[in-house]
Amino acid sequence: MSTYDKSRTVVVATGNAHKLSEIEAILGAAPAMDGVQFVALGELGNFPDPVEDGQTFFDNALIKARAALDQTGFTMAVADDSGLVVDALDGAPGILSARWAGEHGNDDANNQKILSQLNDVPDSKRTARFHSTVVLVTRDEDGEEVLAGEGNCEGTIARDLRGTNGFGYDPLFELADVPGKRMAELEPEQKNAISHRRRALDNLVGKLG
Repeated sequence: MSTYDKSRTVVVATGNAHKLSEIEAILGAAPAMDGVQFVALGELGNFPDPVEDGQTFFDNALIKARAALDQTGFTMAVADDSGLVVDALDGAPGILSARWAGEHGNDDANNQKILSQLNDVPDSKRTARFHSTVVLVTRDEDGEEVLAGEGNCEGTIARDLRGTNGFGYDPLFELADVPGKRMAELEPEQKNAISHRRRALDNLVGKLG
């Protein structure tokens, strides 16, 4: 940690190098972030994951950002929480997206459960969206400041899986922005341009002083 200025470095609460680069490219371009470094939490140590027991995407993103500050002693941290929101399921799986079928990160089981739950739902009622909430927490001698950005990527849930890019529910998600295409059929740069996280980060940048 000694190679980083704790007052001028944002800890990104992730071990995912792709997510780090995306967040750094967008937040780092904001004038308010001039001269600020970004580092993934996983590069600073092997810290335990906090218990994400919030009721909303915002709650869980805030839990992760605060935990990153507590664990490292840095003064700025950013975290995101995201998931699939299906209208016919009253917003589920939502914050439970990664473990909807019971086992965390079992994409196949999660996708099959969604397909089963929507089996009798007509195409016109299969609307859904990927949602992301990104939280930036800053601490100083005066206390704590929390800024949040939100973003959605609209679409519908298809009746089969298609595409090999991406992860999670991407093969099921047919994009409103790119009709006829699943999220899992997009190249990474295409996905990044319209993703819910990209929109949440853009929204957060607009709130920076």
